[in-house]
Amino acid sequence: MKYVALVIPALFLALFVYALVRRVKLYDCFTDGVKEAAPLVLSLFPYLAAILMLSELFERSGLSAGLTSFLSPAFKFLGIPPEISKLVIMKPFSGSGSTALLSEILSTYGADSYIARCACVSYGSSETVFYISAVYFAGVKNKKLVKPVLIALFANFVTVVFGCFLCRFL
Repeated sequence: MKYVALVIPALFLALFVYALVRRVKLYDCFTDGVKEAAPLVLSLFPYLAAILMLSELFERSGLSAGLTSFLSPAFKFLGIPPEISKLVIMKPFSGSGSTALLSEILSTYGADSYIARCACVSYGSSETVFYISAVYFAGVKNKKLVKPVLIALFANFVTVVFGCFLCRFL
């Protein structure tokens, strides 16, 4: 495992040597890239702030808990343990919130339990859809977000159902 930690530094060193051989002005290229990134960061900020605030409001308002208790029977029917319902609902909104939920599930049920395996698979197979959508669509002028977001949410849900199905046999 010690050699794996050297891969990234080796790539940087190889890139640096390649740039020296090609006589590329690295510092100038770096600063030009930073100049181009600043407007992108400024255009992303409102979208990211909105997503972070909405995900926090979703949790603090009790809507998350209500939705979890409402959907738990349907999740159970589909093979998703009711104990991970909150994680399944939270993951599309907040990566850090779902990490905390995963940690709580692991400490409550143990790392080798069926519930913990399902939680880990659902955590690893899904994405923070709204955060990624905000990042990807921030620079797009025509913001038709409904279809891509619905497709991503559906894909996340299918991977959770299929992952929990596979966890039964592992």
